[in-house]
Amino acid sequence: MAEADEGGKMSFFDHLGELRTRIIHAAAAIVLGAFVGFAVAKPVLAFVARPMVIALRAAHLEDKLIFTHPAGYLNLVITLGLYLGVVIASPYVLYQVWLFVAPGLYKHERKALAAFIVPTMALFFIGIAFAYYVILPYLLRFLTSFQGNGPFTPLISIEEYFNLVLIVLLGVGAVFELPMLIFVLAIFGIVTPQFLWKNFRYAILIISVVAAIITPTPDAMTMLIFMAPMILLYVVGIGVAAMVVRRKRRTQEALERERQR
Repeated sequence: MAEADEGGKMSFFDHLGELRTRIIHAAAAIVLGAFVGFAVAKPVLAFVARPMVIALRAAHLEDKLIFTHPAGYLNLVITLGLYLGVVIASPYVLYQVWLFVAPGLYKHERKALAAFIVPTMALFFIGIAFAYYVILPYLLRFLTSFQGNGPFTPLISIEEYFNLVLIVLLGVGAVFELPMLIFVLAIFGIVTPQFLWKNFRYAILIISVVAAIITPTPDAMTMLIFMAPMILLYVVGIGVAAMVVRRKRRTQEALERERQR
């Protein structure tokens, strides 16, 4: 009982006051992060546009992105600055969330939550990096290979391009959370490594359907590029589930030995 819930000693209004404080701190961090985001938005835009520029050059096309509204570029800079502000402030925002929920958790629960958050964020950013450096260049090369005939030439809008980039990056980042999803399901006993391995062929079918949905092009090669990391992550998830089951078995055996004493 030494690890009793300290958060339970706070009144309802104390909790509201604490929540208000954490929200204010998080909002202030996002505002400050947005100022930093605005300051670096232009070089970040150039970095994000690089795969498109390379693909246009490889297709012997003009390596420029266009905007069709007078404020199109400015709107994009502002939007990206806000997004970057959220990303820059996210560690501090998560820290504020942690300060609010941690007093109501037991020590082992705090350790488990901390151990869950770090790999979750790491997998998400690894997925984004994989999408940017592997999937996006191939995808853009494929798309720019269809140049049309006669008087037709592609004019790539910056708004449409960055919408495509956002969908691909966030989609692949979310897909890379598959091992953590399996980890949670294994903790609650919903899945086991034996179940996952037995239904591997059905998992391949589901992965194929998901890849077909999130792949923005109809070619099989792009779909396979999306499928490959998903299959690998599923296999990693089987290993994670096995680790969870083994740890739960050891814990149960330790409790049985304690009871026998």
